[in-house]
Amino acid sequence: MVDLTTTYMGLKLKNPIVPSASPLSADLDRVKQMAEAGAAAITLHSLFEEQIEFEAEELAHFLEHGTYSFAEALTYFPPQHEYRRGPEEYVEHIRRCKEAVDIPIIASLNGISTGGWIRYAQKFQQAGADAVELNVYFIPTSPHLMSYDVEDLYVKLLREVKKHVTIPVAMKLSPYFSAMPHVASMLDAEGADALVLFNRFYQPDIDIEKLEVTPNLQLSTPVEMRLPLRWIAILYGRVNCSLALTSGIHRPEDVIKAVMVGADVANVCSVLLKEGVGKISDLLQGVTRWMEEHEYESVAQMKGSMSHKSCPEPAAFERANYMKVLNSYR
Repeated sequence: MVDLTTTYMGLKLKNPIVPSASPLSADLDRVKQMAEAGAAAITLHSLFEEQIEFEAEELAHFLEHGTYSFAEALTYFPPQHEYRRGPEEYVEHIRRCKEAVDIPIIASLNGISTGGWIRYAQKFQQAGADAVELNVYFIPTSPHLMSYDVEDLYVKLLREVKKHVTIPVAMKLSPYFSAMPHVASMLDAEGADALVLFNRFYQPDIDIEKLEVTPNLQLSTPVEMRLPLRWIAILYGRVNCSLALTSGIHRPEDVIKAVMVGADVANVCSVLLKEGVGKISDLLQGVTRWMEEHEYESVAQMKGSMSHKSCPEPAAFERANYMKVLNSYR
């Protein structure tokens, strides 16, 4: 019998499969179904800074202001009625989830600025959340904003959240930093309990007839896991915090790859939206079968076996692999 257990942010998990933040976790029955299918923990859908900071009337005014001048203005934020629940309802949802399932519940807080909204992390803890994932969705658009300013934003947010909670805090990052290992080491030193790689920046489309920006959400494919796969392989053993691979996990082999490069958990989302939450059971069975066939006794035995930890010059290795890839095409 193989041992699938893993440790993520100090939490002992029965396996490495964790559904990531998505609309699925907004429904209590779906949360129960994911737990029954074998999920080791569940990350809830995000509570947004904007939902906390603005009163309903102020937010409505903000959403509508200037729409007569700029056709795309209404698309900057979703309409109020599309927000699934308010801040206090979100806290209550955490409480209900904790009562309903016996696996860790990770709350998700989504924002880009320091402020009073951060105190909701403390309410998450009081409601029973086992950890908080800080999801920073920020695209720098000002030419006056330097790379250091962007990095400092993440550090300050982490620092502020850590002031308000004693439960673990994970940072969900984008892949667009110029020096990812430096950013990772700064957040690690600041007390991040995990780094989640990577946040997917959704690319909007344009309706040229209506002159509107239109949402265009594309679910991930297995190819997309290659980017976080590379960076986790580089970071494993060089930071003390946990590592989570998110985006592109669709098959048992993808979970195996995530663990082999050094991830403590594999976050799943798109495959559950496509095929249903029962897919979790299929993934677990596939991982178990593969490990038995290849005589692995535990997840711990596999973890980091394909990372760069033993590579003295990772940059040289990546450069050599780059040349090899280019020359391999026929």
